[in-house]
Amino acid sequence: MSGRTSISKVRPKAVAALFCLALLSAVCLSTGRVGAVERSLRGELKRVLILHSFGRDFRPWSEYARDIKAKLERQSPWPLDIQEHALLTARFNNPGPEAPFVDYLQSLYQGAMPDIVLSIGAPAARFAQKYRGRLFPDVPLILSAVEHRLINRADLSDNDVVVAIRNDFMAAFGNILQVLPDTKSIAVVIGASPLEKFWVEEVKRELQPLGEGIEVVWYSDLSFEEILKRASRLPPHTALFWGLMSVDAAGVVHESDIALRSLYAAANAPIFSYQEPFFGDGTVGGPMHMIAETSSRTVSAAIGILGGAKPASISYEPIGFAAPRYDWRQLQRWGISESRLPPGSEIVFREQSIWERYRWQMLLIASVILVQAGLISGMLHERRRRQIAEVESRQRLAELAHANRYSAVGELTTSIAHELNQPLGSILTNAETAELMLRAASPDIDEIRQILADIRRDDQRASEVIRRLRSILKKTPFEIKNIELNDMVREAIGLVRAVADGRRITLIYTPVLADLHVRGDPIQLQQVVLNLIINAMDAIFDADPGKRQVSVSTLRVGNVAEIRVSDTGPGIAASDLADVFNPFFTTKPQGMGMGLAIAKTIIEAHHGTIGAATQPAGGALFTIRLPILH
Repeated sequence: MSGRTSISKVRPKAVAALFCLALLSAVCLSTGRVGAVERSLRGELKRVLILHSFGRDFRPWSEYARDIKAKLERQSPWPLDIQEHALLTARFNNPGPEAPFVDYLQSLYQGAMPDIVLSIGAPAARFAQKYRGRLFPDVPLILSAVEHRLINRADLSDNDVVVAIRNDFMAAFGNILQVLPDTKSIAVVIGASPLEKFWVEEVKRELQPLGEGIEVVWYSDLSFEEILKRASRLPPHTALFWGLMSVDAAGVVHESDIALRSLYAAANAPIFSYQEPFFGDGTVGGPMHMIAETSSRTVSAAIGILGGAKPASISYEPIGFAAPRYDWRQLQRWGISESRLPPGSEIVFREQSIWERYRWQMLLIASVILVQAGLISGMLHERRRRQIAEVESRQRLAELAHANRYSAVGELTTSIAHELNQPLGSILTNAETAELMLRAASPDIDEIRQILADIRRDDQRASEVIRRLRSILKKTPFEIKNIELNDMVREAIGLVRAVADGRRITLIYTPVLADLHVRGDPIQLQQVVLNLIINAMDAIFDADPGKRQVSVSTLRVGNVAEIRVSDTGPGIAASDLADVFNPFFTTKPQGMGMGLAIAKTIIEAHHGTIGAATQPAGGALFTIRLPILH
């Protein structure tokens, strides 16, 4: 036996109440309300005795007691002195004498009887009924959380209230067969105390209608260690039914919740129970007794009796099983489909899906992704449009450049004709000379060979002129190649050399000694150089013949290659420097103003720059800068 006292809202509060009473009496004296305040603050202390069957922490009754105490303290309008005692002898196969515990309680409460006695569970109810005449003859007794078959109704009086429960083992076992229809055997785990032996017989009696279709295996005559061994190697289509384990057949005392956790860890089959306090610790679920309903009735009866109600006026029917409840985790573990559960079942401990757990975060992320996708789509669309625009721009540039090249070739007609006339004239002269020599009686074969070699050389020279002309005139898309700038500039100068000679212009080319390799379109870059040279020759057309000079040079400045084209003309007016590269700007009477604009567009497409300036000594200077290949 053990005893414990816990006091809630105890007497020191009464001292504080008297002090407050004195203060409030002075305040309320003139209103005639002193008596009301005094009665309100004085509050009579109520003493409640709780008797436990197996101990304060023994499930399932400990959960009933805990809920009853919490509701009492919350709902009571009076200060409460709650005292608790445990009837530990119920946990042994051979209980010892109860007389010492009865004497202890009698000495403890002699002259200070509790206002009400609450028994939790069947052993406590039996003890209270058996010794109430000696211990608490006139104290109201509430027998709570006790199965109605374990109540000694012959000893009930008008001073008693019964809050009983009713076990329906056929409903519990029927639930197992419904959710696991392939079940062939059910192993019943129950202890060996007198109370547990009583329930073994009751369960056997109630399950007689099952017949021989289901094998029921009883573990009540085994030690708990042996129970664990057998539970670990159960055959398929077997279920476990958890009843109670206060003491096993070997006489070992157990805490029910700890024993259940050990069974759950070892068992290879699902575990069922009809007690809510065990639900959530490894049992699947089903119809079960709910703590809340029993504790609510108990507290309602206790407060009514403490308030003056007659116990005989309070009567309750035994509380049956509530609607089935199931542990979602166990359903998943044992592969039990929710479609097999009875209608109206409640599923608890359901683990939320990722969507349910992080719904708002996922919606936010999805929104961000959608916004980003929209932005990326817009950017890709803009990029596509830009690419199309760039392609169209390059096509327009190629068309303008092609037209500009035709215009430049028109100005180079004299030079081209001169370039062609020279080799063609030489070919004709050599051919006529060879014919005359062949008419001789003994022609000089070696001389004829030299003449044929000259004809071949002149033919190649004419072919080269035509090749260069065709390369300038042909309409090709923008094509990037590796270019050696010195050679490209030299070839361009070759095309305008005859024009410069015809205009009595000195054309000077000064290449850098090192190679200048850049990437670009050779035809378009050559076109830019031709435009600058032709513009320079046009600028000095009116100058004195001795002062007509165009200089072209190449050089390297760091990682940049430069092409410089200068002349000895009047230069560019300061007001025109900012506009020389603008479309349709020209200082020529017959000019269209597109040559330099096209040249700038071509150079910028090659990631280069082009600039114009007036030299201090006079004349214009155009500078092209292009990145050098590494």
